[in-house]
Amino acid sequence: MDRVLVLGQGGREHALAWKLAQSPRVEQVFCAPGNPGTAAEPKVQNLNLASDDAAGLIETARRLAISLVVVGPEAPLVSGVADALRRAGIAVFGPNADGAQLEGSKLYAKAFMARHGLPTAAYGRFTGLDPARTFLRRQDLPVVVKADGLASGKGVVVATTLAQAEQAAEKFLRQGPILIEAFLEGEEASYIAIVADGQVLGLAGSQDHKRLLDGDRGPNTGGMGAYSPTPILDTHMAERVRREIMVPAAQGLLAEGISYRGFLYAGLMIGADGPRILEFNCRLGDPETQPLMLRMRSDLYPLLLSAARGDGLPTQIDWDPRTALCVVLAAAGYPEAPRTGDTLTLPTALPADCKIFHAGTRARDGKLYTQGGRVLGVTALGPDVAAAQQRAYDVVQRISWPGMQFRRDIGWRARP
Repeated sequence: MDRVLVLGQGGREHALAWKLAQSPRVEQVFCAPGNPGTAAEPKVQNLNLASDDAAGLIETARRLAISLVVVGPEAPLVSGVADALRRAGIAVFGPNADGAQLEGSKLYAKAFMARHGLPTAAYGRFTGLDPARTFLRRQDLPVVVKADGLASGKGVVVATTLAQAEQAAEKFLRQGPILIEAFLEGEEASYIAIVADGQVLGLAGSQDHKRLLDGDRGPNTGGMGAYSPTPILDTHMAERVRREIMVPAAQGLLAEGISYRGFLYAGLMIGADGPRILEFNCRLGDPETQPLMLRMRSDLYPLLLSAARGDGLPTQIDWDPRTALCVVLAAAGYPEAPRTGDTLTLPTALPADCKIFHAGTRARDGKLYTQGGRVLGVTALGPDVAAAQQRAYDVVQRISWPGMQFRRDIGWRARP
């Protein structure tokens, strides 16, 4: 029996730990550091260890005889935690720092796309405000302003006025270079794949809801909800994305001498002229992971272990044909200044095919408190989007804390 170590503490990591613990090959899942939700799962134990403490992770993995480390968030990947673990002879699922630059730097990703002929928006690169303003005044609106580095999903502004665009440029330039991109028309979708040295195994399609408010209004967030499958990524479109984007990207990494073994996430805009890349991420999406893990029937553990070892991948994954939908519950003040420390109450029992994944929670003296911007992800399965939506929102109505905010229209694009 094997032991797995999952790095991270969000809703994505809770869903991963929950799914990995179901494997008949897995004796124990450890989370570093995990959250109160992971601590409550059978076969899962939290460790008082940061996900970027490479030396501590190596010592712990050796002491606990860990068979596989799964890196959840992007920051440890970009900082080279996977590199350090691999140098120590520990099997890791997650790319090294060179591959993680696809997410760590949007400018690097754009240059990579250009080198390999991958479809994306036209853009300009800027390090100073005056040239950025001059460029912005020549652009059609809306226009997209992006920070180059990691920003927890909040480094993008879709500006509908010149003043808004200039304000975003000024804000992001305080941290480093920025990109100004043409706005792409269409519908967004997420295509996530397991990549192993040029091989690609696609997961089911999903759709995130990045804006804070109903109707896709308000500021960008890390994601306010998601569902899977999504009509925009039907079988034909998913195969096209795999053929035109994911395989060339995986082969491009290999051609550049990058051994990429981990999740590769393409945030897409699908319009009349086909799919184009909004961004690459080097990990699973959050909250897309939550509905994906509810739908996945295959054993996740051997898939990740085979990829980590370079042993090859199967040709397909078995999915529940039903729809899974996740509603994110966020703290007051999110995304700019989330309030923490509010007491929250959860239902004592859940209906079948419903699951609450913890993200920003903290347990103390038998009570739960808010500890981050996105606090919980209420996820449900149903025969269609409407049914999954109803089941998830029925549970949402039984959860409360002061200032709790959530969208009421997750899955709206798939509703008739």
